[in-house]
Amino acid sequence: MTHILRFLRVFALGTWVGSIIYFVAVVTRDAFAVLPNRDLAGALVGATLGGLHGVGIIAAVVFVVASVALAKSLRALIEPAMLGVILMLLLTLASQRFVMPRMAELRREMGSVEATQGSDPRRAEFDRLHGISVDLEGGVLVIGLVALFLSVRPSRESSDR
Repeated sequence: MTHILRFLRVFALGTWVGSIIYFVAVVTRDAFAVLPNRDLAGALVGATLGGLHGVGIIAAVVFVVASVALAKSLRALIEPAMLGVILMLLLTLASQRFVMPRMAELRREMGSVEATQGSDPRRAEFDRLHGISVDLEGGVLVIGLVALFLSVRPSRESSDR
């Protein structure tokens, strides 16, 4: 059972981190390269970002449950990798619940983000929120890489043997 729980931890976190890398390296880049305008590309990226967040939320739950089961204690909640995953989840939820809905609302109000002048307050707010969204996702990725490293390194107990 221990091997299964360890696998679930690494699989969940690896899937989440890998999904973010794929999203940034392939989905966003190709959406803006292939679609005929930036509004369509932005709509695609926004829609797929919601899916990425869903993957992240599920991965966080799997990681937490497997970690607590593996440790047989709630003390697992204060381990560095766990704290990283909890922070990743909070950043993801902030993006999903606050940033993305407001960006979608602004996108609807403007009709076309691309055609809206930068001096328009809606465009300025959209651009500001886009920056926040990028920063949140970047933070989740960096924290995720650190948490993944911490999750696969040998524990002190196993290195003492």
